Amino acid sequence: MFKMPSSIRKWAVATLVMVFTVSMAGCGGNQSAAPASSAAGSAAKIGVVSYLTGGGAAYGEAIKQGLELARDEINAKGKVKIELLFEDSKGDKNEAINATNKLIHKDNVVGIIGPTLSGEMFAVGPIASQAGVPIMGTSTTAEGITDIGDYVFRNALPESLAIPHAVKKAKEKLGLKKVAVMYSNNNDWAVSGFKTFEQAIKDNGMETITVETFADKDTDFSAQLTKIAALKPDAIMVAGLYQEAALILKKAREIGITVPIVGNNGFNSPQLIKSGGNAAEGVVVASPWYPGKDDEKVKKFVAAYKAKYGKEPDQFAAQSYDALYIMAEALEKAGTTTDRKKLRDSLANVKDFPGVTGKFAFDAKRNPAMDVTILVVKGGQFTELK
Repeated sequence: MFKMPSSIRKWAVATLVMVFTVSMAGCGGNQSAAPASSAAGSAAKIGVVSYLTGGGAAYGEAIKQGLELARDEINAKGKVKIELLFEDSKGDKNEAINATNKLIHKDNVVGIIGPTLSGEMFAVGPIASQAGVPIMGTSTTAEGITDIGDYVFRNALPESLAIPHAVKKAKEKLGLKKVAVMYSNNNDWAVSGFKTFEQAIKDNGMETITVETFADKDTDFSAQLTKIAALKPDAIMVAGLYQEAALILKKAREIGITVPIVGNNGFNSPQLIKSGGNAAEGVVVASPWYPGKDDEKVKKFVAAYKAKYGKEPDQFAAQSYDALYIMAEALEKAGTTTDRKKLRDSLANVKDFPGVTGKFAFDAKRNPAMDVTILVVKGGQFTELK
């Protein structure tokens, strides 16, 4: 067997130690700042994990467009420079995990916006928190999101706030007494939404006459809806994403169900109306965003978005637009583009932020404190239910 000379062995060991040390420098947990490759005074690197391809891509596209518009406006003002690094999760937890690790350890981002789905956040939130990287969900509405860790934020209105408002308003306006409930049982966020629906129905003195389940990517809802039709509810309440929701709406109307349908946050996309067509008429949802609001900031944002993308912004675009402005303000006040701990602490102190979704603040658990608007689909558009 060949024996390596001692001088060569020493050189090899020293080289390996040096390589290991360099490789670990960007991978340690709870580091207070991104590595020195992001020099002070340069653009702040913000990672984005978004659902850009696949069945729910309309959510991710709106989020990406809202972020890009905000980035361009922020950079034009010059107070802080933002560089966005996009990663596609494809709506898959493992893809989201890989994207998050890349952004943290290879791209050295100071913070992350996303991911799109609550289930993805439950998978990647612990990774970001352990690494000491602030992460902000703009569409993650399930219960327990910010319980993941002290570095997890969201400016998405939790279902626990939105759904009860929608249920209460629907009861008052539509005189509901007994309802059916449907939800996707393989989606963490939809399961959370179902539980909130269940409690809100009870709190408002209504009766749940049946609970029917389905799964993400299902396409046939005939069995569930036939059973519901026979029970003659005053309304159907659904927790699901727009792609399944649109099919549920169409099948319900096709078999003669004409009662109102109350949705959760997944319904808050123009894609629901586009896919559901006339079947989407009368759908009731709660949202922090209403494009028809008589507010100068809202009007300016809607005009700029239409000019850039040729369409009206939805809730997901509005919330991501606000999210980047919130992060930029926090970076500016923290006086850094690289220090993750300072960004986290600065974010936690955001109060009275004037966003397009209204006045915003983070509460003690890094959830949003903001107002809710109840919307109804009328004439192919979301309008305020008054």
